[in-house]
Amino acid sequence: MSQQVYMVGELPEIARANMAMDSLAEYPVPLTQLRVWDAITTLLPAAGASDDLGLVGGTFGSASPSLQTSDSKAASTTQRARFQWALPPEYVAAQRLRLRLHAGMLTTISDTTATVDVEVYESNREAGVGSDLCATSAKTINSLTLADKEFDIDVSGLEPGDMLDVRITIAIVDASTATAVKGVIGAIEWLVDIRG
Repeated sequence: MSQQVYMVGELPEIARANMAMDSLAEYPVPLTQLRVWDAITTLLPAAGASDDLGLVGGTFGSASPSLQTSDSKAASTTQRARFQWALPPEYVAAQRLRLRLHAGMLTTISDTTATVDVEVYESNREAGVGSDLCATSAKTINSLTLADKEFDIDVSGLEPGDMLDVRITIAIVDASTATAVKGVIGAIEWLVDIRG
């Protein structure tokens, strides 16, 4: 038998600090927010080129957008993209923070190596930054099955509203593969400890 509880008047306000903490809540990053890493006012090219990842739009209704390298067969390629992200108001200061990339290879794997790496800096609000907060080394993505790659962030001193400056790097070394060798990122998400 269910019971009903009735309350007269208004519900009392609950301070965010008194709310239960949700562990590693997902905050997706639209790929359209990424920019050329060393010219942040510039949009990514439509295909990987020079030292920049490409933002491949896909065909609406049949293929979603993704970040891709240029063809790296029988070559060495290092390509990057950059974005900024503000810690949300509900972030619990100095609690867990991770960046998750869903990444792998297209068409063919490299016959040598393919990795993804992340660098994260906190803006000091005075046109400067501190040190790299990413505590995780580069991870292999040399598989045709895309998989989640998580990077832990050093949260010492981080608070809601802090602005993070992020650079993502895909590095591929291929010796002699004859077919296309491309790195791909299909999704980017922050995992954040939050209240409210």
